[in-house]
Amino acid sequence: MKNIFRNILIGGLAVTMVASCDLNLVPTTDIVYEEGKPLFLTKRDIAEFQNGVIASYRGLHYGSSWQTVEVMTECFNASIDFGNNYGFVHRLGSGFLASDDYTTGIWAGHYGAIKNYNIAIEQCEMVEDEALKANANVLKGIALFCRASSYLTLARHFSADYEPATAATELAVPLILVYDQLEKPVRATLQEVYDQIIADLDEAEALLSEAGSINLNGQAVNLAGAPKSLAPTVDAVKALKARYYLDVHEYELAAESAMDVIDSEAGYALSSSLEEMNKEFMTDEGNESIIRLYATKSEGAVGCTIYTSVQSTDAEGKFFQPMFIPSQTLVNAYENSDLRKQVWFPVDMYPVKVQGTLYNGITMFTKYIGNPTLQQGNNEDGAHFCKPLMIAEMYLIAAEAYAQSGNEGDAAAIIGELRAARKAGEMTGDVMDVIKGEWLRETVGDGQRINCIKRWGDGLPARPAQKAAENIVMNTPASDYTARELAADSHTLVWPIPSYEIKISPALIQNPGYSAE
Repeated sequence: MKNIFRNILIGGLAVTMVASCDLNLVPTTDIVYEEGKPLFLTKRDIAEFQNGVIASYRGLHYGSSWQTVEVMTECFNASIDFGNNYGFVHRLGSGFLASDDYTTGIWAGHYGAIKNYNIAIEQCEMVEDEALKANANVLKGIALFCRASSYLTLARHFSADYEPATAATELAVPLILVYDQLEKPVRATLQEVYDQIIADLDEAEALLSEAGSINLNGQAVNLAGAPKSLAPTVDAVKALKARYYLDVHEYELAAESAMDVIDSEAGYALSSSLEEMNKEFMTDEGNESIIRLYATKSEGAVGCTIYTSVQSTDAEGKFFQPMFIPSQTLVNAYENSDLRKQVWFPVDMYPVKVQGTLYNGITMFTKYIGNPTLQQGNNEDGAHFCKPLMIAEMYLIAAEAYAQSGNEGDAAAIIGELRAARKAGEMTGDVMDVIKGEWLRETVGDGQRINCIKRWGDGLPARPAQKAAENIVMNTPASDYTARELAADSHTLVWPIPSYEIKISPALIQNPGYSAE
């Protein structure tokens, strides 16, 4: 059987395989994909596929995609009620294996999405109707951006840090650019993967620059860029390029790309008051997001819930039942004047309930407690509009790139702007040390910490518990929990290639320190 069929649901991209040539198995209202045959016959076909591509991209952020990374770090302690959720990635001991559900889930999620992006790119290139080409070019640009984003994430997690001297021989991840159900890919080199990332971003920028605007879910989207954009834009491409250039040590280009977004006519702005911070991080209505993807109350938007999990009873009122609680290391990272500490780390907002007992005086992490406009019940449920790219990260990238290239004056100036907006106080000490601290303070919860640690060649310090939480966090043995430290050369900073992938494609080589089983 040479024909491969896939259901493309209206408004979303399905991933179920039809295992027979019997077309009766495919609902007649669906779009049917057949390899080598044009799929996009109308503008509606393209629009529906476009919604699906963006939905695939949205599904790769928040939830376990970010939480898996965060619980590896020094920032959070497991509650004694955490039920071993994220247990192996939290401890990073001998139990962290190639079969870990969380890391394999992230691998599968990205490669499932890459399949969708590849089909979209292939189909856009097959469009010959002049009336459809402009729409197809926008979809292709969006799909290229999304594919670059996935490969950058996969390379950061499953490969060693990019070093120009070794990138041509260092193994990264399989580079799959065409959908082939029977292919058994091998690992490409870091150089090959990163070369593809920048090629995709360059083409995406060119295509989206030509487009002007599109209509998405009844709203006009300026593809040049605007705060809270419903789709990837030229500014979003530049933001992803800034990440890319920082990774590959092209610091002048990293700073240039980040500053292009900071100086964009779109009007992105750092929140600099409690009111603005609450607007940005509670109701998602600030001007910090370069992308803010579509969400509705009815669909149940995905959030980062392991830090809050608000519950309530008539007798007790509202309380937190978190899996993970901020460590004293994280709480100590902020000055009391810092707006981020005031907004993201409340004390006694609600008591914390552990094993049936309520505790007060514990600092909680509420950056992702939930947007009230998306909340489905009476309790905050962690639902937020997905904001995968934020303007604050551009300040961090620009500052680090300036510092790494020896331009400490501009590095201090740009990181000083971020600190001033957040009311973080006077800047003292080594500029690069300040920048490292700001990466932690600004992006905590966003799945960035391990990328930074690898890039800098640093290890992870211990994560002592808050005094008020000492009796309700895991600590047996302490070396796995509150006292766990991670050396800069720990193999666990590079995730294992999933064992299932090696079973079905034996040519895949496992990362050092892990068994293929």
